[in-house]
Amino acid sequence: MNEPATSSTLGPLWHVDGAHTFFAGPLTYNASHRHGAPVYLAGLYGGFRIRFDGTAWITCRTAFVPAGLAHEIDCGGEPLAVLYLEPEASPHALTTLVRGGDPIAGALVAAQGEIIPLRTLYEDRGACAWTGAALADLAVYSLRRVGTETDARIARVVSRLGDHREGTMSAESLARSVGLSSSRLQHLFTENVGVPFRRYRAWVRMRRAIAAVVAGANFTGAAHASGFADQAHFANDFRRTFGAPASRSLLRIRR
Repeated sequence: MNEPATSSTLGPLWHVDGAHTFFAGPLTYNASHRHGAPVYLAGLYGGFRIRFDGTAWITCRTAFVPAGLAHEIDCGGEPLAVLYLEPEASPHALTTLVRGGDPIAGALVAAQGEIIPLRTLYEDRGACAWTGAALADLAVYSLRRVGTETDARIARVVSRLGDHREGTMSAESLARSVGLSSSRLQHLFTENVGVPFRRYRAWVRMRRAIAAVVAGANFTGAAHASGFADQAHFANDFRRTFGAPASRSLLRIRR
């Protein structure tokens, strides 16, 4: 299979909007971490290794990791595409992008999947202008192939968290807004989204900080604008969320 050679001159590409968070770029090793949203991983030019708690390293080309599942990644410096889909529609929609996947530890791993559209985004230096439209098309494709839907009340809560400036709305206020008790909201939230309410709220704050950096803010400005106490707070949360320091993927981003 002939594929273009990896370009070492391309910096990391980030895109954050209301429905998606997307990263493509070279990665080495990301220590064990858990995401606040389901994620699709695709090795852009070859396989990568992934490991879950209690498993050996697995070499694959694509993988789906549900929200909240701890995992490590070893890419050996090669580019990886990472697509997060916000869970208003279905937390399992991205599974449809992993063709012929094998279930392992609650995830799916496969030797193939939807790679070419994401590789095209990575290689096109003008991709920042059309990334959102391309990811929306891919999301629609995946959603059409999955049958489950998120509880409408939880979907509204997810949407309101995303709309709020700092993503810091309380479970109590959101529960009242959809006619639920706080305890019932948090039970349904974990059941539908796959992670507890507070973890997802932290993910919303992280997405907002990344978007600020992509737009040109420094780490301190992005941290304060997104509700973090300071830059150190943002840096610590970034490492916990992605298993690697923010400086590794956010300092050389393409705009």
